Amino acid sequence: MTRIDFYVLPEAAEAGPKPDGAVMTACKLCDKAATAGQRTYVYAPTPAHADALDAALWSFRQGSFIAHERLGAKLAAPLPSVLIGNAEPPAEYQGVMINLGVDVPPFFSRFERVLEIVDGDAAERARSRERYKFYRDRGYELAMHKL
Repeated sequence: MTRIDFYVLPEAAEAGPKPDGAVMTACKLCDKAATAGQRTYVYAPTPAHADALDAALWSFRQGSFIAHERLGAKLAAPLPSVLIGNAEPPAEYQGVMINLGVDVPPFFSRFERVLEIVDGDAAERARSRERYKFYRDRGYELAMHKL
C-alpha cells in the first residue's frame, strides 16, 4: 500500500519570506530519491509549477544538476531520475511521486510513496488538510514532517 508523507513548510509569518519554498523542497526530495536510485515523478498541475521546478533542477546543486525531463518529451534510455508532468506518467515511474498540486492526483495509488508538500496561504493549507483526510479515511499510512 502507498505510504503518504506530508512535508510541512513553516508559515511565512513564522520564518520570513521563503524563496520558492515548495519548489526547493521538491528539489531536495528529488535529489534524495535520485541518490537512493529511485525514479521520481513530480506532479506539476500547471505550466508555472512545471517551469519553476524545471529551472530549479538545473541549478539546485552547485556545479551539477538533477537529471530530469518533462512528460511529453520523447524519453530515451537511460530514463531520467525525475519526470515532471500533469498527467499519468509511464509505467517505469512508480516509486516516488511528489505532488505540487492542491488536489489528489487520480493515479497516486500506483506509487510506493507519495510526498505532499504543504506550503502557501491559509486556503492552500486547508486544501492540504483535505488531502490528509482523504488518505487517512482510505487507510493509507501517513507520516508528517515539519520543516
